[in-house]
Amino acid sequence: MSVAHTEVTPQDKGQLTGPCGDDDCGIRDVLDRIGDKWTVLVLVELSKGVRRFRELHRAVPGISQRMLTLTTRRLCRDGLVERTAYPTIPPQVEYRLTPMGRSLAEAVRRLADWSREHKDAMDDARARWDAGHGLDSED
Repeated sequence: MSVAHTEVTPQDKGQLTGPCGDDDCGIRDVLDRIGDKWTVLVLVELSKGVRRFRELHRAVPGISQRMLTLTTRRLCRDGLVERTAYPTIPPQVEYRLTPMGRSLAEAVRRLADWSREHKDAMDDARARWDAGHGLDSED
């Protein structure tokens, strides 16, 4: 390959790549975290206030104790949730959103509001597209 093939062409200079204008804006990490349905449900519940483990477990239907433990551990690792353990017998553990976690919970809430507002329009658009492409709308 010649040197000309490996150089940056003039139109490429100064152009930023990636969804945020650079290669490492962190969006992949955020989408990886909120792409997990349990994370979103735990964030929404914690946005209502401090919760003990059992309260969280009861408030998130269908989540196992193990999955709740893994989810809260990941959220703590990411700095979105703070875990406080009290030296009682049995141990008492509370979870609360950090300021960064509250910020993300608010963004998730706005996304949910947007989804609710546009759900019917998206359903209509899908039905029109399916009809125009000879598909059954349940495909």
